[in-house]
Amino acid sequence: MIRCRASWLLPVTEPPIRDGWVAIDGGRIVSYGGADRPGEDVEDARDVDLGRVAILPGLVNAHTHLELSYLRGRVPRDASFVSWVRAVMAARRAHPDPDAPEILEGVANGIDEAIRCGTAVVGDISNSLVTFHQLRQSALAAMVFYEMIGFNPEDPHAFVAGAREMIRGVNLNATASHRASLAAHAPYSVAPAVLRAIAEGIDQDGLPRCSVHLSESVEEVEFIRTGEGPWRRLLEDFGVWNSSWVVPGCSPVQYLDDQGFLGRRLIAVHGVQMTRADLARLAAHQATLVTCPRSNAFTGAGTPPIEQFYRSGVAVAVGTDSLASTPDLNLFSELAAMRALAPAVPAAMLIESATKAGASALGLDVDYGTIAAGKRSRLIAVAVPPGVVDVEEYLVSGIDPGQIRWIEENGPKT
Repeated sequence: MIRCRASWLLPVTEPPIRDGWVAIDGGRIVSYGGADRPGEDVEDARDVDLGRVAILPGLVNAHTHLELSYLRGRVPRDASFVSWVRAVMAARRAHPDPDAPEILEGVANGIDEAIRCGTAVVGDISNSLVTFHQLRQSALAAMVFYEMIGFNPEDPHAFVAGAREMIRGVNLNATASHRASLAAHAPYSVAPAVLRAIAEGIDQDGLPRCSVHLSESVEEVEFIRTGEGPWRRLLEDFGVWNSSWVVPGCSPVQYLDDQGFLGRRLIAVHGVQMTRADLARLAAHQATLVTCPRSNAFTGAGTPPIEQFYRSGVAVAVGTDSLASTPDLNLFSELAAMRALAPAVPAAMLIESATKAGASALGLDVDYGTIAAGKRSRLIAVAVPPGVVDVEEYLVSGIDPGQIRWIEENGPKT
């Protein structure tokens, strides 16, 4: 057993502890405290002084697409979200095989980068489940979502039934820290019958969570309200338009609610174009909203109203999205972007979003997201310069990966 001491300890569930310590044994947290809690139960622990650092839980990237990591630098920034999506689709057609060496290498590099940046858990979106094996072999815990896209399938129930079988097969190799589930891509790309079948499948199979991109762009809002615009043209161009589809005539959030898709286990990603009524609806269903502000700026989706997210009472988590739309997988940089957009939101709430809220959203909060006795000791030590008084504010100002070390029982690791 070791007892790591540091200038700061951030349990997340309580204010930062100055001159704190955490005791670790067998890959689990035994206890923690500060000067007022000397830790009589761990007096036999070997003390390790980490110096001027802040110890906190490994971060939770609640939304990313690791299988798109090979597209880094290949898809240009765009002012129109649908134009950006068309560019991604064109780039992906060059590598239709999900097991292509370039894709697998990109996944491996993305995993390594996430770990270097202090991430312990990811919510990964996959169109092929190709990422599951590599994540299972890595130090990252993960909920992998098999993303379904089908606006005009011949048999919606058979379509979803096939996906459920795939998930069952993958989950034969599941662990407490690695599981797979279903995801619907978005309201504009998934038929109503498919949405309903996914929701039913989640319930019937006892899957822990479901994900969907929701209210990401003005084009999505236009399409769901009117049935027209760039999304309709894209569906027509690719020969998947369904002329029997009934225009919902409402917001994307209300549309999914009408399909029985909203709920406590839903992870709604982006929310850039959500209204106060939309956010209130999500909060009432106890869903989680994942914000990815740097990606939103790159893809032309817009600027997420982050302060409004927090005011609404909805649970907020944080994601980077993919390396096709963000420069890196550093969740601390995402927090810095959030701080710039939402100066009124307390730093403690931003940190909670990148730890506790994300772990809870992914169903992995038993082991991750906070510092507490019994949880896994996937903790990071972040170097803090002299003179820092508000350590939480410092941590959301932008942390470089070079400042981050992982804490292990034989000492910290770069």
